Amino acid sequence: MKKKSNAVIIFCIVMLAGCSPVTQIDTSWRDPNVTIDSKKLNKFIVAALLKNESVRRQVEDGMAALVKDKAVQSYKEFGTGALKENDSTYNERLKAEGFDGIVMMSLVDVKNTTRYVPGNGPMYYNSWRGYWGFSWGGFYDPGYYTTDKTYKVEVNVYSLKTGSLIWSGLTSTIDPGTGSELYNQVSNTVYKQMKKEGFLI
Repeated sequence: MKKKSNAVIIFCIVMLAGCSPVTQIDTSWRDPNVTIDSKKLNKFIVAALLKNESVRRQVEDGMAALVKDKAVQSYKEFGTGALKENDSTYNERLKAEGFDGIVMMSLVDVKNTTRYVPGNGPMYYNSWRGYWGFSWGGFYDPGYYTTDKTYKVEVNVYSLKTGSLIWSGLTSTIDPGTGSELYNQVSNTVYKQMKKEGFLI
């Protein structure tokens, strides 16, 4: 019975791990001449370019929470809707208000992938009694096809001082669940990547 209980525990752990969406960095680029020292950073805008306004605000709040007292949500600075002024007007305004840059996040693609999940059957045991004990209640489950959704999210960082792109990354997440969960995972993954690369210290 001990073998059976251990096997059940391991199976549950594997299943739970498999159900947890993981965000990974597909590609990233940084300006090799730029390093951001968070202690010297004044403040910057975080923007989630999303159709759903409530999700946008949740995501921007999550992004801002990663760098407290430094990040300002775009909905607080610009309100809702499209920006109506030209680039130079906004650039001058933001620089006058003490902003160093802007971090922008947007969903760029969603892909469906079909995969086959093989069936599960009882494991083999050396004795017929052990096999009987493990198999009882663990009968064969047939395989099936399932469809995964992969979300591609892009994050770009722009410097207001130079007006140029200084970091860019593309992420992918399989079946993330809610919209805010997806973007919060992306924010955390990108933040860790920036620190790992030495772009953010």
